[in-house]
Amino acid sequence: MLNYNIRGENLEVTDPIKDYVQKKVGKLERYFETPPSSEVHVNLSVYNDEQKIEVTIPMKNLLLRAEEHNSDLYAAIDLVVDKLERQIRKYKTKVNRRSRQEGAPKYVFAEMEREAQAEKYDNDESEVEIVKTKRFDLKPMDSEEAALQMDLLGHAFFVFTNADTDETNIVYKRRDGRYGLIET
Repeated sequence: MLNYNIRGENLEVTDPIKDYVQKKVGKLERYFETPPSSEVHVNLSVYNDEQKIEVTIPMKNLLLRAEEHNSDLYAAIDLVVDKLERQIRKYKTKVNRRSRQEGAPKYVFAEMEREAQAEKYDNDESEVEIVKTKRFDLKPMDSEEAALQMDLLGHAFFVFTNADTDETNIVYKRRDGRYGLIET
């Protein structure tokens, strides 16, 4: 049984919103033979007329997490549930493939003929394919120069050697338009 922890930022979480979230996220239980007893963390927020929903479902061998932005809160909820369903199907395919190879119990998730048919046509979601590889030398610079280089290239992130620490760092553009720095 899923236990819901629904919070709102700049938004009052009304009973109809709670009911809609529980109804939509509750549909994910059909993918499991026994419904997981897990806490569902839902964070709803509103900034500048944009609704954001973040859902995190920690389970024993799997962490489901998705977030979605939309101008309509109910549409954002629908979209985030779609993302979570894709994650479950992808994980289910991976587990079933591994169990066939290792001879382990075959089905962790309840088999649904519809999903099996959909996966035949949806194989691009179940495997990661690297289509391009780039190699380049990392030029020592500070994080401000790296952010400028990133903007000049029109990329969402930029890898560089930090001139101060001599370590590889990554500067990236955040959704709010500001910059973030990842230090390795």
